[in-house]
Order: sequence, then structure tokens, then C-alpha cells
Amino acid sequence: MRLTIINQFYKPDLSPTAHLAASLAEHRARLGDEVTVVTSLGGYVPASVDKQKSKRDNPHIHRVWTPQLGKGSVLKRCTDYGIFYLLTLFRLIRLPRQDVIISLTTPPYIAWAGVVHKLLHRGTKLLLWNMDCYPELAERSEKLKEHGRLAQFMRVMNRALFRRLDHLVCLDTAMVDLLCPQYAPKDGSLPVTVIPNWEDASLFPADAEHPRWEKAEALGLNGRFVVLYLGNMGFGHRFETVIEAAERLREERVTFLFIGGGTRWEMVERAKADRKLDNIILHEYVPKEQTPSVMTAAQCALITLRDRILGVMSPSKLHSNLAMGLPVVYVGPETCNVDDAIRDYGCGVSLRHGDTDGVVAFIRKMISDGEAYAELRRRARQAFDAAYNDGTALPRFDAVIASLTED
Repeated sequence: MRLTIINQFYKPDLSPTAHLAASLAEHRARLGDEVTVVTSLGGYVPASVDKQKSKRDNPHIHRVWTPQLGKGSVLKRCTDYGIFYLLTLFRLIRLPRQDVIISLTTPPYIAWAGVVHKLLHRGTKLLLWNMDCYPELAERSEKLKEHGRLAQFMRVMNRALFRRLDHLVCLDTAMVDLLCPQYAPKDGSLPVTVIPNWEDASLFPADAEHPRWEKAEALGLNGRFVVLYLGNMGFGHRFETVIEAAERLREERVTFLFIGGGTRWEMVERAKADRKLDNIILHEYVPKEQTPSVMTAAQCALITLRDRILGVMSPSKLHSNLAMGLPVVYVGPETCNVDDAIRDYGCGVSLRHGDTDGVVAFIRKMISDGEAYAELRRRARQAFDAAYNDGTALPRFDAVIASLTED
């Protein structure tokens, strides 16, 4: 089978979608498919793909040039997107007929390149692997006027795109509930499957002893109960409740460690300075292969989501934290993938924004009750083994791909 995957980022870039795309591409190549990946030379984090060239092995990785202007302004981001659109479209036109094209949603609407390939090659199937929802994400992040002309045009584009899809994969039911009533054909002809994101189980063997993060001592983490937030701190996340909890716990042996970056980084940095919160530490992104060592320095994981972002995006921090057996403190709306995991596997606590008492009480409980804490760690790893690793997720993708090629 000839299969193409389209996403702006691909490993060794640090973005979660880069590694998810690579996991699926390499898996299908091992099964014998001729896999093509169309991606960019740029990275989610600047220079994280430095000097990475196109490769002719299987998967065939085609890295198209983009100016790599970054995300400093809408104009810069749109320029990068626009050039990636054009060069990806050119690449898809030149490819021989593909049996299946899988498009992610970075940048938005890049799946239209797959539509053009379908028009040129009858029989090609197009699957949209939806990671983010536009225009909803831009509207709810206040980057785009809600229900304005541009947003309405984007919705028209969505409806036209969804009519041309052969399958839709979403990350949780909240995303399905957001997308399908608006864009899917009313006759129910678009098949939809929910497949949560995952982590590579080989990076997180059960009972493996990962080396402790070399910076743990320098950052003063030894002897502390570390609450770890690992990943992007973007518009989709809120930290007010967490900062209030940090202030309440400032005299206790608790440290809130933020590793990553994003638009909300400065807000947390300002709050740390203004309130003199020495128990908040901020650190830049670390390479993917170092994350298990980083997590050995932590006792629990923190994940947040804005209420208005429910269904628009799905936090990708969950899976690696579960793999390392870290109980999860989640602050955000119900019914997202993190809330589902906590409800189904009892691997943490799910709280709403403003519930500072709940955050503080849960952290104190984990510190004081060793038996309950050990059980939460066991349940976290159990959740990973049951639902959030490549060994369970990739076969579900295989079934979807098989259904597309049965005709």
C-alpha cells in the first residue's frame, strides 16, 4: 500500500504531533507499506530540526523549505503556513497515486492538498487526523473575531473539506461533538473514530530505572514534592488556580516545576516575580529523549485546560505522565480526554478552575498518605498500559486504514 502522512512537524522536532506522525509512519512502514511523509524543515521549537534533510528510506521523508519565521506574529506564522501549503500541494501533485493520505491539522486546512491528490487519482482515500479545531481555537483564544467574516469563511471551508473526507479521527468525544454537528454531512456518511494520542511504550518500559535528571539538584528539587507541568503553556491553558495553590503551599516542601514555553509562560513568570513564589521554577523545553529522566524528579503531573477550549484541542501531556506512573492533577472542564482517564482509571484528581482548595488538599494528601499515593501511581501506569501507548493505539489506526482499503 502507498500511504502518505502530512504534518508541518516531524521528529526530531519536539512537538507532540511530530512524534505521533513518526510513530504511525514507522509502524506502517514496518508492516510493508510504502510510506511518504511530507513535512517541513522548520520546527515547532526553533532549530529543533537543524540540518535534518529529506530521506529516501522507508518512510520517505520529504522536508519542504519554509522561511521559519516563527510564531512571533500572525503575519510571520501565516507566511510560514502559506509557503508550506504551496510546496506541500506541489509535492502531492507530483506523487504517484496514493492509496491512503492521512493529514494532520498543522497547519489548518493542509488536508486540502490531499483533496487535490484525490481529484487527480481516483480511488485515493483521505483521512483527517484532527488535532486542533479551526476557526474555534482562534476564536476562543481571542485571535479571531468570533463568528466574524473570516471565521465564517473558515467554516465554509470546513464543510467543503468534510464532504471530501473518507474518515475522521478525533482525540476524544468532546472533539467529535464539536466538529460533527457543524461540518459532517447530515446523512451520517462520514465515519468517525476516537483514538487518543499515545506515547511509545519502548521509551517507558515498566519498572525501568531511568537516570535522574542531571539538573534536579541544581534547581533545588531534591527533597521536594515536585508538581510537574511539562509542555506547551499556550492559549489553551490556564494557571490562575495553580498559582493560587502555589501561594498557599509556599511554606511547605512543594515545588511547581514548569518545563516548556508558550504564550502563557510570561504570565506565570510575572506571577512568580510579583508574588515572590520561590516554589515556582520555570525551565525551557528539554529534548524528547530526556523527558523520562525529567519525570523521575517529579512526584505528580499537572495538566490544565481552559473551559472554552474543550473539544477544540486535547492535552497531549497526559500519556507520558501516565507512563511514568505520575498521578495527575487536572484543572479544567469535564469530558476531555484527561478527565476521562481520571474517571476511568482513578489515576488522579479532576478539578474545575477556581478550586484552589481541591488542588491544595490533593497535594497534601499525596504527601501525607504514602499508601494512597502508591496506589495512584500504580493506577497511572495501569491506564497507560491499557489505553495510551502505541501498542494499543496503532492497531486501532490499522483497523481504520483497513476499512478504507477494503473496497
